[in-house]
Amino acid sequence: MKTKKLLSVLLFGTCFFFLSCNDDETNPTIIPIQDIAQGNIELAGASNLAVLAGSSITNTGETSVTGDMALSPGSSIGGFPPGVLVGTIHINDAIATQAKLDLTTAYNDAAGRSSIDIVTLSGNIGGLTLTPGLYKSTSSLAISSGDLTFDAKENVNAVFIIQIASSLTVTSGRQVFLKGGAKAENIYWQVGSSATFGTTSVFKGTIMAMQSITFSTGASLDGKALARTGGIVLAANTIVKK
Repeated sequence: MKTKKLLSVLLFGTCFFFLSCNDDETNPTIIPIQDIAQGNIELAGASNLAVLAGSSITNTGETSVTGDMALSPGSSIGGFPPGVLVGTIHINDAIATQAKLDLTTAYNDAAGRSSIDIVTLSGNIGGLTLTPGLYKSTSSLAISSGDLTFDAKENVNAVFIIQIASSLTVTSGRQVFLKGGAKAENIYWQVGSSATFGTTSVFKGTIMAMQSITFSTGASLDGKALARTGGIVLAANTIVKK
């Protein structure tokens, strides 16, 4: 498969005159525009959930979750109250069981997407602006040296899919911004292991993690937190289903 390597815009370790570089040479600030549009990932029974986990859901502090919450096959959801849920809790009922099956299907769909326009990412992607399409990392990704922007180029239906072979880490205070009509519900993060969000970080999109998802104090999410096998840890967070 032909891929658009970000290194292809670099020449002899320097940047072309129209391109500014961040701290990671493999991730220039200008991202190649993709011609192949991606379709949405069908979440089916998981689409109404703000939070879905496999083993457990735990909370400390005044977390606010808008949207339903489900757990399967685990049996422990703790910390509500003091957490506030504007929605319904499902523990090993028909809705939770079906949602987990549908999450597996959606995860496999995202992981299996391919494109002749796919763009490879690596390391720290803070400071980048991503345009619609398919992105792939063969290891872990972090948003740490700057904020991340999604630019839909005035297409409100534009879809972004980020395939991550290992972990996703967002450090404290970092944010994801939406531009040009981009919507959180059209951004999908397929995470091969676990996702961690630092204190007061602001994130957008549907997180589909193979293992666990951890939100540090004050982190917020516009989207969905969906963990296939592990647990989800909350700490005075704000999660709004998108």
